[in-house]
Amino acid sequence: MGGRELNWDGCVNVRDLGGLGRIRPRAVVRMEAPTRLTAAGWAAAWAYGVRTVVDLRDAGEGEPDLVARPDGITTVRVPLDPVGTPFYEHWMGIDGLGSPLCYPAMLLEHPERIVSAVRAIANAAPGCVVFHCAGGKDRTGLLALVLLTLAGAAPEEIVADYLLTYPRMKQRYDELGSRDQLTLVTELLAARGTTIEASLTSTIASLPMPGFLLGNGLSGAELDALRARLTA
Repeated sequence: MGGRELNWDGCVNVRDLGGLGRIRPRAVVRMEAPTRLTAAGWAAAWAYGVRTVVDLRDAGEGEPDLVARPDGITTVRVPLDPVGTPFYEHWMGIDGLGSPLCYPAMLLEHPERIVSAVRAIANAAPGCVVFHCAGGKDRTGLLALVLLTLAGAAPEEIVADYLLTYPRMKQRYDELGSRDQLTLVTELLAARGTTIEASLTSTIASLPMPGFLLGNGLSGAELDALRARLTA
């Protein structure tokens, strides 16, 4: 992990993307929903430099925060799932939007959602930006894939980072009585003739950067701001 794993009390799936590709430390952090962060956990996030939290969940999704967020941390909600669309109904029936199988279709059919999340990071106030969904796996994983591809991370780095979430979130899924997620997703993709690794690698290879972002509404100035944030 090279120091990327962060210990913020109350959450188990927090890691800095710095060190992957050209991303610098303390630029962007991925995690599960920070609702279980304790006061000490939020203090650690503040001390790490976090000033913006980008929430990829739908409005009303999830539980309230355990404790109040520190003054000075701005939360920006950018729902990533296109709820109510044919895409959403189709993929909920296939994988519950819980695997990388749907990534190529999401990038093709709803790029504006992804670009909106990227824009929120590019336009955030100075400081570290945290982005998250519920478990920090797939909506978070797709946004991480886009940022890491832009920053020139190797496909194997992106795949390895995605896979880290499964063991870190296992305790949370066990608490819910859910089946082991890695086994579930592995079997789901195997039934369609692929693997997690192959699916992610194929998506990365087909994602032109920065053309994808610029072609779907990100301005040149926003791209410059994003690159400065990630790599300065």
